[in-house]
Amino acid sequence: MAAVNYLRSEDQFLCSICLDVFTDPVTTSCGHNFCKNCINEHWNVNVLWHCPVCKNVFTTKPELHINTFISEMVAQFREEAQQKINKSSSSEQKDAKPGEVPCDVCTGNKQRALKSCLVCLTSYCETHLEPHLTVSGLKRHQLIDPVENLEGRMCMKHDKPLELFCKTDQTYVCMLCPVLDHKTHDFVPLKEEYEEKKAELGKTEAEIQQMIQKRRLKIQEIKRSVNVSKENAGIEIGEGVQVFTTLMRSVERGMNELIEMIEEKQRFTEKQAEAFIKKLEQEISELKKRHTEVEQLSRSEDHLHLLQSFPSLKAAPTTKDWTEVSIHPPSHEGTVRRAVAQLEETISKQMKKLIEAELKRFQRYGKNVTLDPDTAHPNLILSADGKQVNHVDVMKNLPNNPERFSHCICVLGKQSFSSGRFYFEVQVKGKTEWDLGVCRKSINRKENIPLSPEDGYWTVYLRNGNEYKAFGHPDGCLSLKSQPQKVGVFVDYEEGLVSFYDVDAAALIYSFIGCSFTEKLYLYFGPCPNDGGKNSTPLILTPIK
Repeated sequence: MAAVNYLRSEDQFLCSICLDVFTDPVTTSCGHNFCKNCINEHWNVNVLWHCPVCKNVFTTKPELHINTFISEMVAQFREEAQQKINKSSSSEQKDAKPGEVPCDVCTGNKQRALKSCLVCLTSYCETHLEPHLTVSGLKRHQLIDPVENLEGRMCMKHDKPLELFCKTDQTYVCMLCPVLDHKTHDFVPLKEEYEEKKAELGKTEAEIQQMIQKRRLKIQEIKRSVNVSKENAGIEIGEGVQVFTTLMRSVERGMNELIEMIEEKQRFTEKQAEAFIKKLEQEISELKKRHTEVEQLSRSEDHLHLLQSFPSLKAAPTTKDWTEVSIHPPSHEGTVRRAVAQLEETISKQMKKLIEAELKRFQRYGKNVTLDPDTAHPNLILSADGKQVNHVDVMKNLPNNPERFSHCICVLGKQSFSSGRFYFEVQVKGKTEWDLGVCRKSINRKENIPLSPEDGYWTVYLRNGNEYKAFGHPDGCLSLKSQPQKVGVFVDYEEGLVSFYDVDAAALIYSFIGCSFTEKLYLYFGPCPNDGGKNSTPLILTPIK
């Protein structure tokens, strides 16, 4: 037969009169157990002999005998309890270290406290805690993990333990405070307030965990961004190396071709000069021969021979007229210029490829932006989808709210940006004047002010059909090879960069660099007056491919 296993608890061995563990337990005829002294004293005080538990009345005073079984069980329980006490505490006493609560009873070296008593307002080590675990009166005291400043847990006014929480004053009070000082206040036991605050701490803990998780996700996001940045850097380095390699090869090839062309011209000049010299030397040789013949004939005394030879020697020699003949060194200025022009064309093509690749990267930061009617000047008409704006001659009656422009014929985007990168494209085809860019939130919207970075604007604008300008450019006017039909605007908030591009021509229009952004940025659109219909075409926010 299997042995029966059960757990003994202190409640099984408590006397219902003294509420302590049995001492000399006895059993009445009704089956209830008491300490021998406790039941005898109870019957000595009361006239009737009755059971304190079931109230059964005995006609004569019962004769009591020690219940040996219960007595043995109590002895065994006490032994086990002591073993638990010894096991729960350290087997050897330890001095209190800095930061640990010392025993208030120890003299000399203070031992580390195991518990603090809220009734005695004292902290006890293992040795001095034993009475609170064995003495019946002390066992009812409330023990907690060791804490310092136990006096702070007492009511300063009534010298009683702080057991209640006053919700009205949000303070801790003793049992006398509600009666004497806080009569109409709302009170709850400390345990109830403890449970409420513990529940709040649970929520706070969950919120903190959520915050930790968000930050861990942000770390992962940042790491991913670093990896993407690293990949992009590798791609850009590869593209840059390819472009510069192409340019260096083009420069080297152009230089070699230029040298070959100049040297070819020099070889031709030298060959021509050699031919002339050879011909001249031949004529000199013939002329020397004629000179010798003439000299010999002039010395002859043979009259007939001189007269017969004279006509042939007198005749002009068959030589070339060299008066107009000369060698002109070849000019290489046109050759160098054409070579440089060809190099410029190559660089221009490579630059276009770079900008095309750049625009493709920027288009990944494209935002679905719309125009904000609450900021629009009263002479502006916005489309229903918030993507188009143009100027009309009739001023609408609109509320003059703080966001609305009163003098500048412009409108802002609804969306704001205070970090990161963003990109948008605007169709400007058919317009003779326009303003385009970004501005900070705090710009003056009620006066006409320059569209300058100092005043919070980073814009490029068109005037008179072909004059492109930007505040901050050294010359003011921008030199463009073609008129943009669609303008792309890229902003890097942290880098302080605002760049404008001719999207179709894949050409850079202008860049503001080294900007210091400290506020939210908004898209800035200025369609300008319609000029009697000449500039009535709207500015259009176009979808990004």
